[in-house]
Amino acid sequence: MTASFSRRHRKRKLKSEINVVPYIDVMLVLLIIFMITAPLLNLGVDIDLPKSDAKAVENRKEPIVVTVAADGRYTLKMQDVGRETVDAAELATKVRAFVEANPDTGVFVAGDSAASYETVYQAMVLLQQAGVERVGLMSAPKTQGN
Repeated sequence: MTASFSRRHRKRKLKSEINVVPYIDVMLVLLIIFMITAPLLNLGVDIDLPKSDAKAVENRKEPIVVTVAADGRYTLKMQDVGRETVDAAELATKVRAFVEANPDTGVFVAGDSAASYETVYQAMVLLQQAGVERVGLMSAPKTQGN
């Protein structure tokens, strides 16, 4: 009798262990989902529209300003240098040389509101190829009539 009683008692004994295998599976699935979706979240470009209520950015140094005209011409204004009309190759060369010497200088693109989006975007691509890490877009202050 004692043998059958001890078998029953052993069967009723509760285990105090947690089975973590299902939790590991869920964690791995979530990890894969996040690894796939994370690169997709950084594809956008932060831009300011031509008219805005944005406050001015304060810089200690005068920034480089690339102006894109309505007809697609580029104008470059750098520190201690006046405005000069440049083509795409000159723009990339001059900005690369200046940014290598002054890495903390701000770079802004001022696109005419009549300029095509493609032309303004191409200017940003040229600046990126020239080694500029961050490019800001300039906007005019919003007026009461607009």
